Amino acid sequence: MIWIPKTLLNGQRLSALPPGIAGDTAFRIFCTPELSQYRASNHYQLVERARFHLRNASWARIPTPVADIQTYTFDPDTDAPRGTILVVHGWTAEASFMTAIAEPIRRAGYRVVLLDLPAHGLSGAHSTNLIDCARATAAVAAHFGPISAVVAHSFGGMISLVAAEGRMPMPCKLDIPRFVLVACPNRLSQVTADFSVHWGLTLAGQQAFEHRLERVGGRALRCFAITKLLPAIGAKALVVHDRDDRDVTFEAAEEIANNVAAAELLSFQGFGHRNILFAPPVMRAIVSYLSRADRGATTAMAIGDSD
Repeated sequence: MIWIPKTLLNGQRLSALPPGIAGDTAFRIFCTPELSQYRASNHYQLVERARFHLRNASWARIPTPVADIQTYTFDPDTDAPRGTILVVHGWTAEASFMTAIAEPIRRAGYRVVLLDLPAHGLSGAHSTNLIDCARATAAVAAHFGPISAVVAHSFGGMISLVAAEGRMPMPCKLDIPRFVLVACPNRLSQVTADFSVHWGLTLAGQQAFEHRLERVGGRALRCFAITKLLPAIGAKALVVHDRDDRDVTFEAAEEIANNVAAAELLSFQGFGHRNILFAPPVMRAIVSYLSRADRGATTAMAIGDSD
């Protein structure tokens, strides 16, 4: 892959480049979280404040095939956790941004594990992609498992599902019975289309860029859709989305709920894409969903034992 200094990209539309070079450049930008158009201009100020909430976590660095991954574990107040919940942040974010959701889950009696994806937060690597993030997530899940559920935000949802599906180059399928998908895109193709518009890629440049992603992923772009991944895993899901989300439109949540029988849609309004992570009604709904599922599993086990 070619390398182009960031200074040459300031204000430059990729349509000015030949399609092959534009595709390579787009791939490099796409795989470098710090270059993302979705990263807030005050990102590092937000990080400085958010990491304060990791002070009571148990920090551990987990070696994975793609990078050393920084993890943070919050233990419940009870001696026997109800289960382990893996929390996965979105693209350009980090684990510290998910602590507001993690804390009520912990108070409900669960052990909560958060991670910084590769090239995010305090984890290793300078660039990454969907597959490397999924491989890292799978390694962390195996290390802390069994995992009762995954709570994921935005692109973290697709990352988590690719990890759980187990298709190569993942090491194996993960036995995760349920997911909470908060403000998640359904199709990777929509993500790449929005990215291409933002950077001014021509159609040929977009195709070159997407072919790079397909080579990394080992399959066609259309295969990376939550509506395909959830049924392949056989897991249930709570789909949480705000109708005012400007980064990932509400239609993505409707697509998932309308096409996956095991997906339950819960809509909100007025929080947007990021503030939904800090909204008390959202936190209560997530904890309620996890607790209901946990009680259901316990009841089913009791009935099985009585037989």
